[in-house]
Amino acid sequence: MILSVSRRTDIPAFYSEWFFNRIKEGFAYTRNPMNKNAVSKISLSTEVIDCIVFWTKNPALSFMKNLGLLNSYQYYFQFTITPYNEFIEQNIPKKKFVINNFIKLSEKLGKEKVIWRYDPILLSKEYTIEYHIKYFEELARRLHHYTDKCIISFIDFYKKCEWNLKDTSVRTLENSEIIELSKKLKDISDLYGIQIETCGEEIESDTIGINQGMCIDNNLIEQITGKKIKAKKDKNQRPFCGCMESVDIGEYNTCRHYCLYCYANINKETVADNSKMHVTNSPLLIGKLKHTDIVKERKMYSLIEKTLFD
Repeated sequence: MILSVSRRTDIPAFYSEWFFNRIKEGFAYTRNPMNKNAVSKISLSTEVIDCIVFWTKNPALSFMKNLGLLNSYQYYFQFTITPYNEFIEQNIPKKKFVINNFIKLSEKLGKEKVIWRYDPILLSKEYTIEYHIKYFEELARRLHHYTDKCIISFIDFYKKCEWNLKDTSVRTLENSEIIELSKKLKDISDLYGIQIETCGEEIESDTIGINQGMCIDNNLIEQITGKKIKAKKDKNQRPFCGCMESVDIGEYNTCRHYCLYCYANINKETVADNSKMHVTNSPLLIGKLKHTDIVKERKMYSLIEKTLFD
């Protein structure tokens, strides 16, 4: 299986000790987001985990130092760097520090294992098309020696986003604006030798020249593992998402970056309350098992196709 760590929260940034405790013990518990008393036990054995996909905006120093504990695993990073200020991204360090961590990670792992995410793309009075063109070029110039690929997507106004952004001028993009900006970003990425793809977007590649990408990418996983992967498309994602199926061990309403555009948090207060219940040695990311919880072991299996010589 592919392990996602995590679409729901930034585990490398905020829950490093917990994650490596789970690796050492060989399993984790996750609550069903739709049924809080339904808990799955997830095996983290290398026998069933084919690859780990990490999602982060700035991995903690403790996380970077402990990567040696993952020597038995195959993995890569989806690393988001966007050009927004501290009002929009309230708890992300200054960009120069984030960029420096991106570079350190790439130098440690290889640039094919560190994917640059430039998402979500939003527009406002401050964040214009011209603004994005300027700062995308600046980021591409700084990062192009340290990544092979950039994934872009455009903001979707989920209910949580609408509430958190209600006092801003942030808005979605018109189709014509998406096409205009995408073409400009494609030109810049081509200039710097970075492959650019979209994430979950309905964009005609013939019009713009940008293909739909896969954040959980079986082609990249096959390249990293040297094995053929037999994976299905993830039916739980958006219609235009190309990602392969995976198991996520994160939990919503736990990311302390406090980005106003985040679909995974209701509000800052809920995140703060949940964070207080985090226990580093608990199998659950937040809190401990309750007597009302029902734990079931999830069936886990390798997606690697066996050969006559395996």
